[in-house]
Amino acid sequence: MAQLVIFRHGQSAWNLENKFTGWVDVDLTPKGIEEAKNAGTKIKGYHFDYAYASDLMRAQKTLALALEAAGHGPVTPIYNKALNERMYGDLQGLDKTETVKKYGEEQVKIWRRSYDIPPPKGESLKDTAARVIPYFESEILPKLKAGKNVVIAAHGNSLRALIMYLEKMTPQQILEFEIGTGQPRLYDLNSNLELLNVKNL
Repeated sequence: MAQLVIFRHGQSAWNLENKFTGWVDVDLTPKGIEEAKNAGTKIKGYHFDYAYASDLMRAQKTLALALEAAGHGPVTPIYNKALNERMYGDLQGLDKTETVKKYGEEQVKIWRRSYDIPPPKGESLKDTAARVIPYFESEILPKLKAGKNVVIAAHGNSLRALIMYLEKMTPQQILEFEIGTGQPRLYDLNSNLELLNVKNL
């Protein structure tokens, strides 16, 4: 049996400022640091052979802070942009309220909550899944199959893509699924990589 734990990074500066962040590399806020440490207390007692994060600082710091707070021994983190947040294109850096005023509530909702309609010069959730899932299948699944435990710190939409894959959700189900910051989600998998159990820690 293998265990996989995933969690979203703590609050970032642009989460706080209500801006579309995407691939912009912003740091955690003091609250985000606390959320990362809190995630660590929830994974205390779990052992991970491999630790992954996206190529963005907010996920990397969350991973490091969580493992430290958990009292986990040394594990070399692996960073990859395949786990990055959805790229928001022309919306990156824009205030979400101002964006609604500019483009209209309905249009912004379509960009944020449709499965396959991207914002201008950005990615849809479908596009995000098209890079997250192949990376997960080639890089992480073999380790889980070998009975190794893995932890991943990433982002709301890259984790949505992964949860949809792991829990066999429909696009509609995953779009309604909220992922709290710093909330670890545990998957128990058997040697055939069948899902035995899933729960929030």
